[in-house]
Amino acid sequence: MIRVLVFGLMVMVMGIPVVAKAQMVIVVRHAERADDGATPATSMTGSPDPELSSVGKTRAQKLAAMLADANVSAIYTSEYRRTKDTAAPLAAKIGIAVEVVMARDAAALIEKIKSNKSGAVLVVGHSNTVPAIIQALGGSAVTLADDEYDSVFFVAANGTTTRIRFKP
Repeated sequence: MIRVLVFGLMVMVMGIPVVAKAQMVIVVRHAERADDGATPATSMTGSPDPELSSVGKTRAQKLAAMLADANVSAIYTSEYRRTKDTAAPLAAKIGIAVEVVMARDAAALIEKIKSNKSGAVLVVGHSNTVPAIIQALGGSAVTLADDEYDSVFFVAANGTTTRIRFKP
């Protein structure tokens, strides 16, 4: 409960520049995969597009609760099920559609983010795309391990990057 309150306070404080000048970009990695990150090369049952695990679904619900009042006006995901499923609870809660941008088309994603002038933007990416997205927005250099799903990055218009970790 305290984490949610601290998170809410941080969103409000960081949201002041959003109202005054430009949007806040919130970048997360998709929630946990049902196949524990296996790839077809490492697992006989691996799928190139797995659904979320039960822990991942719980994390996606928690993310929706955390960001419900963050004034999110656009949500972008890659074409993969795990990113769309991570974003779906928030999209349903606030009543906006998720826009899919191909994971390999970072330039198009950055253009879409920059063209959004009101509210916050949520981007759900992957361990190998989140750091590049943050840097393309002028944010700090960040790293994500292959088994890391608990980070939410807030990138302000001036490039200030804040990382919050949360448990499902």
